[in-house]
Amino acid sequence: MASGPGTLGMTLPGSKARNFTGTVARLFSIMRPDRFVIVFVVIFAAISVFCNVLGPLLLGHATNIIFAGVLGEQLPPGVSQDQAIAELQRSGDTNQAQLLASMTLTDGIDFNALAMTVAAAVVTYGLGSFFNWAQQYLMAGVTQRTMFSMRRDVDRKLGVLPLKYFDSHPRGDLLSRVTNDIDNISTTLQQTLTQAITSILTIIGVLAMMFYISWLLALISIATVVLSLAGTLVIAKQSQRQFKRQWDWTGRLNGHVEETFTGHDIVKLYGHSAASQRTFEEANDEMYHASFRAQFISGIIQPAMMFLANLNYVAIAVIGGLRVATGAMSLGDVQAFIQYSRQFTMPITQLASITNVMQSGVASAERVFELLDEPQESPDPADPPALGRAVGEVVLEDVHFSYVDDEPLIEDLNLSVQPGHTIAIVGPTGAGKTTLVNLLLRFYEIDSGTIRLDGIDTADLARDELRRVFGMVLQDTWLFKGTIRDNIAYGAGPEQLRAGVTDEMICAAARSARVDHFVRTLPDGYDTLLEDNASNVSAGEKQLLTIARAFLSDPAILILDEATSSVDTRTEVLIQEAMARLQAGRTSFVIAHRLSTIREADVILVMDHGSIVEQGSHEELMAQRGFYYDLFMSQFAESYDEVSDTRTP
Repeated sequence: MASGPGTLGMTLPGSKARNFTGTVARLFSIMRPDRFVIVFVVIFAAISVFCNVLGPLLLGHATNIIFAGVLGEQLPPGVSQDQAIAELQRSGDTNQAQLLASMTLTDGIDFNALAMTVAAAVVTYGLGSFFNWAQQYLMAGVTQRTMFSMRRDVDRKLGVLPLKYFDSHPRGDLLSRVTNDIDNISTTLQQTLTQAITSILTIIGVLAMMFYISWLLALISIATVVLSLAGTLVIAKQSQRQFKRQWDWTGRLNGHVEETFTGHDIVKLYGHSAASQRTFEEANDEMYHASFRAQFISGIIQPAMMFLANLNYVAIAVIGGLRVATGAMSLGDVQAFIQYSRQFTMPITQLASITNVMQSGVASAERVFELLDEPQESPDPADPPALGRAVGEVVLEDVHFSYVDDEPLIEDLNLSVQPGHTIAIVGPTGAGKTTLVNLLLRFYEIDSGTIRLDGIDTADLARDELRRVFGMVLQDTWLFKGTIRDNIAYGAGPEQLRAGVTDEMICAAARSARVDHFVRTLPDGYDTLLEDNASNVSAGEKQLLTIARAFLSDPAILILDEATSSVDTRTEVLIQEAMARLQAGRTSFVIAHRLSTIREADVILVMDHGSIVEQGSHEELMAQRGFYYDLFMSQFAESYDEVSDTRTP
């Protein structure tokens, strides 16, 4: 069986994007339909930040009201504020004089002014919380609509990707792009985008308020932040390498698990369970150490930032206290500045902590975009001819094909198949038997030459129109999770399914495939639910169900690729009888090595290295004593002798 190159494995989101800026720009282009919503997200975030930034200033003003009232009550009776200041200056206590001069003392606490200030602070914080919720709500909608669009684009892309892509890419990697990577993008957008907007606006707003209150303390806070950022960058650079190792080992581990449990029976049969367990433990151990190092190193960021933030707090408290004592600042301003310093370091810490998350999310987006940018099948003709009910005449003229450039597989292939004929295709592995079928179905495009169906070039036909003509039963059965009725009805195609497939049609197809009796012995009959991989039925029963599906499709051309390889001899005889009825009046391509299938064919094509080296009936090819004769005698001599013995009088 010829096929394109491919390997197994599972690849998970990387830790760092190769083209961060370009990928982010493209991701935002997908969000373009929600651009006005995003504008409101930014506006609501700005309002929320403004309210949160204004809050400490109001609370500082409340502190000043209380402090002014307390100091005013301590003045001697009949002594005004100006008199107290003058007395302090005469006594040489200039610091106390400056402190009193910087304030407007009141005769006790002004509770009316205090109540109004506190109420204003409560309203301000309430509005900040509301607009923060509003921007989160809007952003959740933007994220989900973006993911909906991306999943739709990926699903459509998978429908137009050529078979070559699936043959040349690991299945685990493809599944990871469709599931893990898109989920990672969703999480990144939801968790980091609004947080990044809020953090940046908070930094700008808080920094402005800090300079408004005291440029000296603001410079001290900025110096602390610069040290924090420098340390964060150093630590993040080290953690990125460890995160890369973590994802690499995660991919290897998942790939091993997928392979092992897909072939669980084979692993058990050949006694490789212990070896598989050792491989798992080794990969798991490497993943553990890589994950531990990544988490440990990245975990240093938060404590380091908190340590520097506490140093900044101490410096502000000491210097601010001295400036209050000298009257250069009010107590409320120092209190507000301390809150601002906390607010200033917090968004920077958040930005630092989401850096790796953003890198991982953008790396996932990059992988999804790579899938979306893959070359797809050439578009169908704008005005394809109507094929109607196909007769089944197939002609190949000078067909050339190769999976890899400069490595031709099929060269100068010429073949003419008359309607209703059964064509058996035989040859060694890699001769091009299945490749020929893939070319008929346009799963792969030929490099040159022509393939005609009923005189029409298949390249001029719409692919769906072309493939509607064919019915296929493969060696590898495919049944989905659903009832037996649904699995058989699947062969009717989407149009007929929408029109309605009757139970009688399904039962008739099952009877023709000799599967009706088996189905009716099940407790739920045709409503029996097949589990994942149809593990609750045998391999032969799976094949019978796929044959029933082919009966229901009523194709003009049949493709049977080792269709009876999974059934016993008696069942094979029954299937061959059913196949004879199914093939009547239909063109059939049979890829098989069973003697019964080959002997009944009208024409046997013998392929080797992509070329038809011999063709004719079984008797004609045996009489030639050429390639087919050698192949037959090496593979089917015993069966041939058995058949010959039964015919000996």
